[in-house]
Amino acid sequence: MVGAMLFSIATQLFAQTKPYNVVFDLTTGDTATHHRVIRWINSIIAGYPDAKIEVVFYGKALPMVETAQSSVASDVKKLAAGKNVIFTVCEEAMKIHNVQKNMLIPGVRTVPDAIYELISKQADGYGYIKVTN
Repeated sequence: MVGAMLFSIATQLFAQTKPYNVVFDLTTGDTATHHRVIRWINSIIAGYPDAKIEVVFYGKALPMVETAQSSVASDVKKLAAGKNVIFTVCEEAMKIHNVQKNMLIPGVRTVPDAIYELISKQADGYGYIKVTN
């Protein structure tokens, strides 16, 4: 009986927990949705300090990470400076919307292809969340 109890305790102590890795797919220019994503990110980090989060932007979502247009610029800058969150913008979308790299909030990264970035993160075990209005 005692042996079974010790085994149970040891199993719980050494059990691996699954990492909290998530990629958000954001294509909307809706500022209320931008604020919601920031709230989600802050909640995840508060509950899971080792979480890895990436937000991938394309379509009409680029204003969220543009210095002159973002309604959440200070939040993006602060989160991008930390260890948990990566904000990634599609370079093809930047061309279509006439956005230059120097227009992005400091710390925001770019990738050639947002779809490939999303697929790659999923292949790496990230959970996929499509953000909608």
